[in-house]
Amino acid sequence: VQLQASGGGLVQPGGSLRLSCAASGFTWNHYAIAWFRQGPGDKREGVSCTSARDGTPNYADFVKGRFTIFRDNTKKTVFLQMNNLKPEDTGKYYCATADSRSDSRCGLGNWDYDYWGQGTQVTVSS
Repeated sequence: VQLQASGGGLVQPGGSLRLSCAASGFTWNHYAIAWFRQGPGDKREGVSCTSARDGTPNYADFVKGRFTIFRDNTKKTVFLQMNNLKPEDTGKYYCATADSRSDSRCGLGNWDYDYWGQGTQVTVSS
C-alpha cells in the first residue's frame, strides 16, 4: 500500500488549496481514505474521510462548510478541497487508508487506519 500526498503550500487567510492523495497497491473500492492533520505541538486529528463502499464523506466539525473531500476512481486519487482557510488550519496533512469494505461510514480516529502517507505541509499566514 502506498499513499502519496501533495498540494500543500503557503496561503493567506481566506485562501484555498487542493490536496491530493494518490493511492496504489490495494483494491481501490475496498478502502476508506482519510485526511488527518497535525499542527505544531498538537495531536494528530481527523479532518475528513471518504468511505470505501460508496464514497460517502465524513467531516470534522471544524471544517464543515469549508472543506470538501472527493474521490477520482479513474485516477485512484482522493482530493481535499480546502476553502476559506484559517491560520488554525496550519499543519502537516496526512492521508491514510484501511480496508473497510463492510463499513457504510468512515471514521476519523487515528485507530481507524492502518497505512499512512508522508504528509504535505499547509501554512496559512498573512
